[in-house]
Amino acid sequence: MVKVLIADDEPLARIRLQQHLEKMSDVRIVGQAANGLEAVQLTVKYCPDIVLMDIRMPEMDGLEAAKVIAEMSLPPAVIFCTAFDDFALRAFDAQACAYLLKPVKFDELRLAIERASRKTRAQINNRSQNQSQRRHLCSRTHQGIDLIPIKKILLLQAEQKYVTAHLANSEAVLSDTLKEIEEEFPDLFVRVHRNALVAREAIEGLSFIDGHLQVSIRDISIKPVVSRRLEPKLRQLLPEL
Repeated sequence: MVKVLIADDEPLARIRLQQHLEKMSDVRIVGQAANGLEAVQLTVKYCPDIVLMDIRMPEMDGLEAAKVIAEMSLPPAVIFCTAFDDFALRAFDAQACAYLLKPVKFDELRLAIERASRKTRAQINNRSQNQSQRRHLCSRTHQGIDLIPIKKILLLQAEQKYVTAHLANSEAVLSDTLKEIEEEFPDLFVRVHRNALVAREAIEGLSFIDGHLQVSIRDISIKPVVSRRLEPKLRQLLPEL
């Protein structure tokens, strides 16, 4: 089964592509994005095999999104679906595998997906063998989108609507919630407080400071407080501490 993500800012365009894809028995739609930024975020989240990408979109256009996606460890194939024929050269510079003009015809789309799926077959097999958790999380910056390697994250802290990832020498604001990260990576992170997850392998010890149990973390000075409710579970998970 080929996993496809649709990215287009026009609802009707997304509906048309969805209708075409639903006629293909070997295709499954994993998500729909309304702009390039969402396309990058959903690509990281769902690991599609193919992205159907419009070019002119708000927040981040399809060309920029495709370049970010191409830098991922296992990038999906990108098929541009656009009403404009003057972006073709730039689209292939962004490593697109096909360029379809709207209104996209069913036969053209099916052929493009068949060709793209052959190119990504090795990646599909790799993912099926390692039903992969994501390797990166998305962080939006003034320069665009950064991909943050999950294994480099030492601490995750939530404050208001944002989650900050603390790495050895940097920080990044993420698009995911703590709950989403905890549920997806239970073997990598342990919750120590309602607003904090710590990388298990980065925990160096526990200590009482001013009457509060705190976690010492490798390579960073922040010592998150352990809530009393979670202390027994933490000690059970990490008996050596």
